[in-house]
Amino acid sequence: MLIFRQLFDQESSTYTYLLGDDESHEALLIDPVFEQARRDLALLTELGLRLTTVLDTHCHADHVTAAWLLKQRTGAAIAIAAAGGVEGADRLLRHGDRVQFGRRHVQVRETPGHTNGCLTYVLDDESMAFTGDALLIRGCGRTDFQQGSAARLYHSIRTQIFSLPDATRLYPAHDYNGLTVTSVGEEKRFNPRFGGEISESDFVGYMNNLGLAHPKKIDVALPANLRSGRPENGLAPDDGPGWAPLTYTFAGLWELDPRWLEEHLGQVHVLDVREAEEFDGPLGHIAGAQLVPLGELAARVDEVPRDKPLVTVCRAGGRSAQALVILKRAGLTEAANLAGGMLRWRARGFTTEGGASN
Repeated sequence: MLIFRQLFDQESSTYTYLLGDDESHEALLIDPVFEQARRDLALLTELGLRLTTVLDTHCHADHVTAAWLLKQRTGAAIAIAAAGGVEGADRLLRHGDRVQFGRRHVQVRETPGHTNGCLTYVLDDESMAFTGDALLIRGCGRTDFQQGSAARLYHSIRTQIFSLPDATRLYPAHDYNGLTVTSVGEEKRFNPRFGGEISESDFVGYMNNLGLAHPKKIDVALPANLRSGRPENGLAPDDGPGWAPLTYTFAGLWELDPRWLEEHLGQVHVLDVREAEEFDGPLGHIAGAQLVPLGELAARVDEVPRDKPLVTVCRAGGRSAQALVILKRAGLTEAANLAGGMLRWRARGFTTEGGASN
């Protein structure tokens, strides 16, 4: 079975796509964003997938790719168009190439026009294709910079994308209106730029008179992306807070393993957000924990000490995760959730005060 996820970066309106094979557990990421690498890695971990290749549809001008950073974190190969002029890639792709992930693969189709190095990735059964900026939902990428050519883009879309079955679902690199997916048949009929009987000359005339503003991040994004997203200093950013070995979840939370907490209780402040009867109930509580029920936390947040990192805890981890949101709003950002809550703490046999066995 194919594992598929569509992810979104709010700042750049960029879609990142995860494709995984459920048997081999190998996966691809298409068009990852530098600032979202931690999120993407958390999803891969939670789904039990191993990233084998990072693909970019082209050299982006509106965000920095996470390709280099993901390679540092996972060892995945970087793949991008041979025509893109990008340094640091492990594989330079050309028309007709295949990129394998387990039993599945995507086929490479060259679709230049937005840039020289634009690629569309077509899933092996042609059920879906990832069009980058060549074809957007009811639109297309601009053609007025980065070796753009309206005539080439028209030809690319007509011969390489519209030649796919009408039912093929198309996933673009961006959307600015909240749209997520389209199909070949829809775009043939309804795309106002080149659908229906619109000619190449009509399309070229339209594209040459768009009068669009310069991309806001091009002066930062383009040089970085020509290095596969590697920062100028060649250093990867910190991999999270340094006060403990934390795990970042796809839900956007930092979690802490009970074993570390049991060995370092004196270095943190434990905040228990259960109700009082639970705190003194069968599961007991962690020695030295402060009790502030979740429903009272927002009003009592000033009672929470700020001299040590915080570890929030509840029965199973749900309420304590919500407590992190409240603490963050109050400026208490050096905090993590105890993974699995008191249920996991007790299951590991760690010491509690109170509780059924004490």
